[in-house]
Amino acid sequence: MTTTDQKITASKTPSHIAYHVKDGNSGKGFWTRIGAAWAHADGNGFNIQIDVIPLDGHIKLRVASEKSE
Repeated sequence: MTTTDQKITASKTPSHIAYHVKDGNSGKGFWTRIGAAWAHADGNGFNIQIDVIPLDGHIKLRVASEKSE
């Protein structure tokens, strides 16, 4: 059940992309896309869909961009 406070945008394009980042030998790290996030219409939160849960490393949430991944 949703209320007006819980409304989310109807956009199918996520506003943010979730990545698993594991440190690499070169210091740059390895970035793997693991999910996405959609901003709530009221701007006070996100719906986050994570497709896999990493066992190590970090999860970074970045603004979605137009460039290919």
